[in-house]
Amino acid sequence: MKVYTTAPLEDPRKARTIYRQLEDIGYDGAFSFEAKHDPFLTLAVASEHTEKLQLGTAIAIAFARNPMNLANLGYDMQSISGGRFILGLGTQVRPHIEKRFSSTWSKPAARMREIVQAIRTIWDCWEGNSELKFKGEFYTHSIMIPAFNPGPNPYGPPPIFTGGFGPLMTRVAGEVSDGFIAHPFNTRKSLLENSMPALKKGLEISGRSRNDLHIMCSTLIITADTEEEFEASKLAARKQLAFYGSTPAYLPTLQCHGWEDVHKELNTLSKQGRWDDMTGLISDEILQSIAVVGPRNEIATLITERLDGIADSVSLTHNRYPDPGYWADTVQELRRMRE
Repeated sequence: MKVYTTAPLEDPRKARTIYRQLEDIGYDGAFSFEAKHDPFLTLAVASEHTEKLQLGTAIAIAFARNPMNLANLGYDMQSISGGRFILGLGTQVRPHIEKRFSSTWSKPAARMREIVQAIRTIWDCWEGNSELKFKGEFYTHSIMIPAFNPGPNPYGPPPIFTGGFGPLMTRVAGEVSDGFIAHPFNTRKSLLENSMPALKKGLEISGRSRNDLHIMCSTLIITADTEEEFEASKLAARKQLAFYGSTPAYLPTLQCHGWEDVHKELNTLSKQGRWDDMTGLISDEILQSIAVVGPRNEIATLITERLDGIADSVSLTHNRYPDPGYWADTVQELRRMRE
């Protein structure tokens, strides 16, 4: 199983050092995240300070851009990184698309499918395989003159991964993406009962097989070196899971365990602004079902057991630990286990 992570990057200037640290630790790849900073610029810098590390966006917000813009970014990053780039795309939620980015939100699954298809059509044109003729429900691309055509990429077009949670967006990944990024608010049961059937359906629609899709599971990890740190880590995770659990979009994970009432309580408290009261609703059972929880020397084994038969790679997740080296021992053990 390959091992990835999202770089803890509050200061984009640290892209010069953090990604190299992650490469030296032994990660197979590291991602940027679109929050306070642009997800592409830091990776362009990181590519100049790394040699083997795969670099990707997890995720760049697709609906805040258009297919031509994303095609350029992905193509250039693939060239700059020497063929080490993954174009990871996600949707963000409607209020942010409309009110933060002043962009259009409609039919998110259909729009994401079309974005990926349009990017591929643009790349196919640049590779010299066809003229640019794409006409969809949301996007039309029909002109490409030599002055704006970069020509074939020396490393070929990069893979496109898409994130998803609900059945429609997950199915889109099976239909058109090279990889699927699973959200950390999942259990083994929800991945098996919700995500995998949707991916299978998408693969069947496109006439592809499971081997044509890379499945990456972002997984919340909870461990520590002292009891005090362990309890603090669990509390931080409970707060994060309480936030996710209060959101209707993430209800399916709770539903497949019969925890619908927990969602109702969390949702009610969130509307009242009672965020601290929500934490106590995340029981040990919920915590241990969604997160991988245990002593440090058992984490690699627990991750492997959680994702066995599901994932091709894991992305280690915990916002409480910005230290790039915090999971170094786990990374080395996971690499050892796959050899």
